[in-house]
Amino acid sequence: MGYCKMNRSPKKTWHIQRHDPDHVDMLARSCGCHPIVAGILINRAITDPKEATDFLNPSLANLRSPFLMKNMAEAVERIVTAVEKEEKILIFGDYDVDGVTGTTLLLEFLLTMGADVSFYLPDRFREGYGLNRDYILQGAVPDNVRLLITVDCGISSVEAVRAANDHNIDVIVTDHHEIPEVLPDAFAILNPKQADCSFPFRMFAGVGVVFCLVLALRKHLRDKGFWINRSEPNLKNVCDLVALGTVADIVPILEENRILVQAGLEILTSRIRPGLNALQEVSGLSNVDLNTWDIAFKLAPRINAAGRLVKANVGVELLTAPDRGAALPVARFLNETNSRRQRIEKDTLDEAIRLIDSNPDLLRQRSLVLCGEGWNEGVIGIVASKLVGRYYRPVVLISVKNGTGKGSARSISGFNLYEGLKECAEYLDRFGGHKAAAGLSLPSENISDFAGRFERVVCTNTTEQDFIPKIEIDRMVRFDEIDTDLMNQIERLAPFGTGNPEPFFAAEDVRIIESSVVGGSHVRMNLQQGNHLSRSIQAIMFNGAAMWPLPDKFQRIAFNLRWNRWQNKKTLQMIIREAE
Repeated sequence: MGYCKMNRSPKKTWHIQRHDPDHVDMLARSCGCHPIVAGILINRAITDPKEATDFLNPSLANLRSPFLMKNMAEAVERIVTAVEKEEKILIFGDYDVDGVTGTTLLLEFLLTMGADVSFYLPDRFREGYGLNRDYILQGAVPDNVRLLITVDCGISSVEAVRAANDHNIDVIVTDHHEIPEVLPDAFAILNPKQADCSFPFRMFAGVGVVFCLVLALRKHLRDKGFWINRSEPNLKNVCDLVALGTVADIVPILEENRILVQAGLEILTSRIRPGLNALQEVSGLSNVDLNTWDIAFKLAPRINAAGRLVKANVGVELLTAPDRGAALPVARFLNETNSRRQRIEKDTLDEAIRLIDSNPDLLRQRSLVLCGEGWNEGVIGIVASKLVGRYYRPVVLISVKNGTGKGSARSISGFNLYEGLKECAEYLDRFGGHKAAAGLSLPSENISDFAGRFERVVCTNTTEQDFIPKIEIDRMVRFDEIDTDLMNQIERLAPFGTGNPEPFFAAEDVRIIESSVVGGSHVRMNLQQGNHLSRSIQAIMFNGAAMWPLPDKFQRIAFNLRWNRWQNKKTLQMIIREAE
């Protein structure tokens, strides 16, 4: 195999955004925000004053009509007909957080309609991802299901939908993954990525598509007078589920997603749902205002652990628990399962790194394709993400068992993973996903040929610049610009996530007044800029003890700004990410 030339340890480049000062001043005056915040909005391609005002004030009132989504009216009519005729409805969801939350949301709403509804989440190890023909024939048909609704899957399930149609089962697909060349012949497909879909926002998670369906169902039923003698559901109260699935699935926190995540964080913090309240308790998040970081690194991994190691149904059991007594044992089980997942993940990561260290030629390539006998299929996606962070190139990890390989792939920003796998399709039994993450399966004897083709595809579709990690800096700042007013306005930019990253600043000529190692691996500092008369700011560098002892000064630092809340007090603090 020929290799592309690769620099093993490319130095990160700092890209500092520049703005037109007049444009910044105009936007700041128009929406009444700090000029630094206005510059950050421009960095996020938010340049119109009305758009900026809406962004700074996310409101459920600004959600656009779900009926703009292709096939929405047809899907709503079919579901209402199924309820009226007392037909059996089955929700078929995915086993990750997005699928679990979407399944729960749809299940709860259909139950309020009086539907005869059940749900099914496949076994990751025995059945794999997505709706399959065997389940139709062995599960849905014997159970006399008449309407099957997928959640976070189904867009590629051509054979399964054909089997359902052959047995008089209508299928409504709700999905958000990339649109394949051949679509299933479903009764209705709800996926905003369809080319002729008129919904203006296309980047929902699966649970976001389900929320649109539920919103449309509620409106249709309201117009029919359905809620006159019933309690109409307050859909803000289910935004906790939408926030959880949306953040976990790493879709852009923009437009509809931003509105729904913001509302969901309020509901999570108000602790309405017993299951999530119990999960917060076991995650050490009691009595705190939650943010997207808490979802991504505390709550979501514990729910995901069920689908990775045991059965995803446990996640639905938690989310639908009626009270704390029922929820707490499930939350504790998920917490223990997550701890086990972390141990398995560490072992797999260590083994993958050993494979790379013992085969140094691998790092001459622009991609990494690694396989291991019996690797746990539930953790290889997480491990692939960590390897991307470590080696900064597309990574495919494949677990081999009984002659079959099941893989998870993760990519860098400069390479579209889904399109790349399409060019390798002849070696794969199946694959699906999007530009940053994907899953695949293939015969084990194809792994070597697949790895070779994948490397050639990556080489053809990338340049050397794509493999140089970039630090995107929103603005150079001076210490005398940093104050409580700026920090309060920065918080208006939250919730942060993909598409709306936490603001990243840089400062030069930074002196270290004092420093100490805390928690065994972190470094706490007191910093000043320039002369001795300038103000000082507290800072912390997580896992910074490797740099100890620190120099007297940094030439420049890159950092986030946050409130450090402790014992009902809050102080400004820099979170240093890079220092030179």
